[in-house]
Amino acid sequence: MSEAGLANPSNSIFLGAASGAGQAAHLALKYANRHGLVAGATGTGKTVTLRVLAEGLSAAGIPVFLADVKGDLNGLALPGDGGGPFARRAAEIGLENYAPAGFPVAFWDVFGEAGHPLRTTVSEMGPVLLARLLDLPEAQEGVLNIAFRVADEDGLLLLDFKDLRALLAFVGDNAQALATRFGTVSKASVGAIQRRLLVLEQQGGDAFFGEPALDLADLMAVDEKGRGRISLLAAGRLLQSPKVYATVLLWLLAELFEELPEAGDLDKPKLVFFFDEAHLLFDGAPRALVDQVEQVVRLIRSKGVGVYFVTQSPLDLPEKVLGQLGNRVQHALRAFTPGDRKVIRAVAETFPESRGLDTQAALTQLAVGEALISTLEGRGTPSATARVLVRPPASRLKPLTPVELQAAVDRSPLFGKYEDAVDRESAYEMLAGRSAPAPAKPAGRAGGGRTRESVGEALMKSAARAVGSAIGRALMRGVLGAMKRRR
Repeated sequence: MSEAGLANPSNSIFLGAASGAGQAAHLALKYANRHGLVAGATGTGKTVTLRVLAEGLSAAGIPVFLADVKGDLNGLALPGDGGGPFARRAAEIGLENYAPAGFPVAFWDVFGEAGHPLRTTVSEMGPVLLARLLDLPEAQEGVLNIAFRVADEDGLLLLDFKDLRALLAFVGDNAQALATRFGTVSKASVGAIQRRLLVLEQQGGDAFFGEPALDLADLMAVDEKGRGRISLLAAGRLLQSPKVYATVLLWLLAELFEELPEAGDLDKPKLVFFFDEAHLLFDGAPRALVDQVEQVVRLIRSKGVGVYFVTQSPLDLPEKVLGQLGNRVQHALRAFTPGDRKVIRAVAETFPESRGLDTQAALTQLAVGEALISTLEGRGTPSATARVLVRPPASRLKPLTPVELQAAVDRSPLFGKYEDAVDRESAYEMLAGRSAPAPAKPAGRAGGGRTRESVGEALMKSAARAVGSAIGRALMRGVLGAMKRRR
């Protein structure tokens, strides 16, 4: 086995085994991009399972993106003590060469407090995701789309809230002139959007918008030992605004979908993306958005990205999304009410049958750290469900102290790239003093979508790499709002 006994020569990750080194469960790297699910009631071991998956993927050379919603995963950067109950469990399940190990972790934080600032631009977020972030009704979302169209046609860069406010004010002041190009613009709707921006700003949401914006290459890196970088997003404060949290992660999925080229069948994924508290993505989401998330989940695996949803119950996810998740780790569920028992029956039916295992009964009997696991194997078919003890993690369970965390950020190869915000000329400066809309520009001109590169750079990038099919680009730009760089 490789580092800390995490990966083996059969190109799979050891997840756990039955007591007495019995039936074992592995995640085949070849099928790790077929997406997955980690579920279970609070306190049943989901966080340790997340840690185990992140360690195994990193050791296999696969970068990982993981939101730290409780602040207890940053110990991934340092070795654990390797003794006590974990050492006993390693022996119990036959885990050879179990040893403490730390992993390459890059720390990110939208607010810039517990890691490198994670930013995007207003243009890259796009009007549809921004409308969901602001909780706008249909009429106001329409006005926001008109504002983005004005920016696109008039060559206005939308980098931060200052730019968006200036654009909205411009649209409101010139509503009559713009009506001939785009239709009626209500000043009341413009004012309502401005007020929603103020609310989001007071919650600290404006920190997410600006430059330098995230370079996706920094999520796809490996260290000098060939281990995948674990990008850990501090999400405790972010989760206080659930819609902001869900939209940030959905935006990142949209970025990955649009920017990564088609990869076909790979020996292992380019990146594995964990979506913790996954139910927040779907709470209150319109049907059209849920449908498009399902399509993204289905299509993004061909880009070499695996998406793993983490939630309390599989039934928190729409059925079409759940049907895309081939690798499943299910911790215990509680049966306190008739409704709970109904959920347990439904969850049991989603697992393949296994001789000698009563899945429904096991779901309520699993101890902390135990799980039912079924992963894809062979020709991509689900394995028989195994009841196993999840292997012990190699990294430190105890969170980093503030001093340790700051030291880790300071040592990061990314330190200095994102720390200082840049405020270059954009829509705010360009609109200063302008009193009327500029004439419409011919189709194909760069507009609000080009925020991080010159025309020459965009052409070079376009020639250097594929960005996916025209259908995929239309999906992300038109539905998820990724109205970004024109190619």
